[in-house]
Amino acid sequence: MPTSPARSTEPATDTPRRVTKRRGQTRRRLLDAAVEVFAENGFGRSTVEQICERGGYTRGAFYSNFASLDEMFFAMWEQRSSAMLAQIRLAADSSSIDLSGLTPAEKLRAGTELVLGVVPVDDQWYRINAEFTAHALRNPSLKKALAAREDTILATIVPILEKALHRLGRRVVGDPRVLGRALVALHDGTSVQCLIEDDDASARELRLELFTHVVAAYTEPDTTHTHTPGKRGPRDRTG
Repeated sequence: MPTSPARSTEPATDTPRRVTKRRGQTRRRLLDAAVEVFAENGFGRSTVEQICERGGYTRGAFYSNFASLDEMFFAMWEQRSSAMLAQIRLAADSSSIDLSGLTPAEKLRAGTELVLGVVPVDDQWYRINAEFTAHALRNPSLKKALAAREDTILATIVPILEKALHRLGRRVVGDPRVLGRALVALHDGTSVQCLIEDDDASARELRLELFTHVVAAYTEPDTTHTHTPGKRGPRDRTG
């Protein structure tokens, strides 16, 4: 399996690097090139040279931004995760859907659909991520680094999830992180189904149904307060 000679077994992601505007542009172009190369060739068969050729840069440009292909993947992963979390936060805070007149079950489905709509099911990224995960599972240090980043994502997304549920009149039963892990696992599993099924619309509808059922199973109606999105004023006590 050909690899770059500088593929490190340690994800050197903690080294501080000064990022100028020009360097930031170079870094983004290299990451864009890497997405294409990793998706086409597979992570384990991709080299620094292939990425540099695709991006129009020299090896020196690569190594001034990344210590290894492993570090490059983590930078790519963090870039995509940050963008996805920003979109989820916007969707969770959105008042674009009118929940008035809906039953609790309809509210839950509508809210789930709104948030799920900004979580991408991307064939290209799924292949890259799956291949790197397999690579990391063979390397204890990479496995540990990957797990740490998953925990960071979970810690970020749980408060967003709880806030969105509050808007829907629901609250988590038990540890919110358990629901978070369940949703991450569900995303991974249903992404495969959406990508391999010929009937993409049906697969995505099933994905929505499964997410809605899981959220319902881990939550309950919040009878402490009611909240009407888009309106300000005192919260009315119920029950």
